[in-house]
Amino acid sequence: MTILVTGGTGLVGSRLLRRFVEAGIDCRGLVRSGKELPAGVTAVEGDILSPDSLVAAVEGVTAIIHLAALFRTGDEAEIWRVNLDGTRNLIAAVKEDASDARFLLASTSNVYDPDISHPGREDDQVTPTLAYPASKIEAENELRKSGLNWSILRLPFVYGDKDGHLESVPEMLAGMKWHPAQKLSVLHHADIATAFEHALTGAMDGLVVNIADEAPLTIYEIAQIVGFAYESSSEPLSNPWKGHMDVSLARSLGFQPTVSTVYQAIREGRL
Repeated sequence: MTILVTGGTGLVGSRLLRRFVEAGIDCRGLVRSGKELPAGVTAVEGDILSPDSLVAAVEGVTAIIHLAALFRTGDEAEIWRVNLDGTRNLIAAVKEDASDARFLLASTSNVYDPDISHPGREDDQVTPTLAYPASKIEAENELRKSGLNWSILRLPFVYGDKDGHLESVPEMLAGMKWHPAQKLSVLHHADIATAFEHALTGAMDGLVVNIADEAPLTIYEIAQIVGFAYESSSEPLSNPWKGHMDVSLARSLGFQPTVSTVYQAIREGRL
């Protein structure tokens, strides 16, 4: 089995590739000039926005894990170009040169409406307006109608492996006036690998699946964990399910996180 991973130099991709290499999985990474991938990964120079460069990247692969995406920028046109046009380019290359490969797309919990009346479910109607989640939904739709063997994994807030992500979020959300009781579904980097390895078995073929651990965390708890003084409040939550995903489908398909909660990660020194 040879797996092509896009976005392998990013916060998620670099950690996923290291775990796959340690597990003995043959990994190939699409990488732009001047960027480096983790040791043990076969680098193929290219860019999802350059269709000609994708021919060599997909040749002979048995699966694609598409992580490459653009998020934290004010350039909405570039978000759409990378997240939608780039995905279209990759789908076209796979259809042309690796049509039997399994195509796994990383999507996001941000697609769910903040006013939702329950934890976000895969069968909910989603019509996000912000560029990042809206472009990811359109990328999902492109893959679903591609005729390829696909799975879509909607990932929540990701943390661990000293990535600094958990530490940065309370200050950011305080600036956005998030209620301290608001909960976020979360997932340790180790279980991104767990989820994608499970999807590679075919257990999630043809499905959109929410992936998260066992215990959504309040913003107040996160602030306490990282030592940030978040303002308390007893006011009612206006959007109590914002950021919270229903993971019952993933559990029914056999996905079980190895790091069940952030508190387990703390005990095991895995933050």
